[in-house]
Amino acid sequence: MTACVGPASRTFVTGQIRPRQIRFVTIRETTPGEAGGRRAACIHIRISRENTGEAILCRFGVETPLHNHEGPVSTALAQRITAERINEATYSIFGVATMESPLGMLCESLKAALRPTFKASIAGALFTSQCHEKTTPVQFGDYTL
Repeated sequence: MTACVGPASRTFVTGQIRPRQIRFVTIRETTPGEAGGRRAACIHIRISRENTGEAILCRFGVETPLHNHEGPVSTALAQRITAERINEATYSIFGVATMESPLGMLCESLKAALRPTFKASIAGALFTSQCHEKTTPVQFGDYTL
């Protein structure tokens, strides 16, 4: 994915994060016969400003249950939903950014948009500001404004 500002100060966002790019690790196994167990992934999205070279890494984590009241939550399902929510939020937030948009505020707006939609997409899912210690960060894009 990329975001860039065109001659009319409009931002264009292209590309997308693919589900297979989200790397989940199991952080707690499921107890047999019970809902539970957890997996986590760490996401870093690089946002930069073309005219100044200023850049930040927007960092956050996601966690999903291995099993919830609806049944097993496969890694493939967790990857697909995570990628979909991130793609939706980045298009929404970065699509209206301008050259003057503060990079830190864009990151916080992205997190604010993701938090409720991610939790609503998978029962028992968590959106975290910090990555779990067992995860390895995956860096996405160079969102250039």
